[in-house]
Amino acid sequence: MSAIERRPTDWASPAMQARIAARYRAERNFRRLGATALVVAAGFLAFLLFTIVRDGWSGFLRTEARLEVTFTPATLGVDPAAVAGPDGKAMLARADYVALLNEAARGLGPASGTLSDAAWLALRERLLADPGLLGQRVSLWVPVRSTIDLLAKGKFDLEAPADSRGVSDREVAAWRWLEREGRLRTGFNSAFLGNADSTEPELAGIGGAALGSLFTLFITIIIAFPLGVLSAVWLEEFAPRGRLADVIELSINNLAAVPSIIFGLLGLAFFLNIAGLPRSSPLVGGITLALMIMPVIVIAARVAIKAVPPSIRDAALGIGASPIQVVFQHVLPLALPGIMTGTIIGIARALGETAPLLLIGMRAFVTDVPQGLSAPATVLPMQVFLWSDDVQRGFVEKTSAAILVLLVILIAMNSLAIYLRNRFERRW
Repeated sequence: MSAIERRPTDWASPAMQARIAARYRAERNFRRLGATALVVAAGFLAFLLFTIVRDGWSGFLRTEARLEVTFTPATLGVDPAAVAGPDGKAMLARADYVALLNEAARGLGPASGTLSDAAWLALRERLLADPGLLGQRVSLWVPVRSTIDLLAKGKFDLEAPADSRGVSDREVAAWRWLEREGRLRTGFNSAFLGNADSTEPELAGIGGAALGSLFTLFITIIIAFPLGVLSAVWLEEFAPRGRLADVIELSINNLAAVPSIIFGLLGLAFFLNIAGLPRSSPLVGGITLALMIMPVIVIAARVAIKAVPPSIRDAALGIGASPIQVVFQHVLPLALPGIMTGTIIGIARALGETAPLLLIGMRAFVTDVPQGLSAPATVLPMQVFLWSDDVQRGFVEKTSAAILVLLVILIAMNSLAIYLRNRFERRW
């Protein structure tokens, strides 16, 4: 049977030219669609970052008022003669600084109610640092209430009606008096980076949450990294091919896609209810997050180990190295950049998690910086969640400022992963 002859394509025909033009038009439309999608995504990202920076940069500033204080022993309730004794420091620490603050605040006239409820801490800190000030009059800068702080930062629209601007006429008048008398200053808010949570926005900080995140990630790393890498080594280098290896591999792949809150349920059921570990502690949070990111580390480590050429293994075996020596002295060092990249990405995911930590109690209101791995603590994402749910307006800027800190940490960790990948990546 003779083959059917095919007529040559007439590329110059009107029909073929129309098809070519339609094909080029479709390609141009696809490129425009892709560029439009990128522009829209970049616009949403820019709007998000702009909103966070606009609302959050002022969270790194704090407004203080100048207060004239006389450290009167009678008001403090201390004996000047006993202060010079061996228990003098303890006596000063227990003194009545609230009464002293109320007495000094009367000198502010119409602005006497503008000081923070915890401004007495500044008085105690100053006197404990220099007990010789007892009985003397000094000028101190103490934090003001959140509304005065926001007024000084221009966060209220004073042209709006009084019932809708969020601040009373009395507070506005007190703020203007302080400004007119030169008793206000706004500077860097070191308390925001060093303090723990507080019911007062002007005193709340991320120091406790940041240290809690550090403790939690420490536990996560020391558990997830060695177990994940060793599991990947066994699966890739030593596991016999069969049904067991297939089941384990399938389970790891499925665990990597399990919602994070399921791991929180595991932490609640086993580590808290059965093992009896301390609730709301970085120890339990770190173990829970380690279980969550371990499948990610295993998968990344297996890919990195598999990328090492078989010739490396054959050469090491050819000169008499044992299988263990081949893996730990030749394969793992070459695969380490890929392993580290996957590990850092997994840790960055753990740093931003809140769902599993909700179930193990790390949303607790913790006013102290954690002193250990078993102490009650919270983490940065949880602190953002707690502040965003607070009705006080002063926590709006605190929430955005905490998000900025969290974004900086996440960007730094992902940048480190990209650097390690580009710096140590080997092309075979």
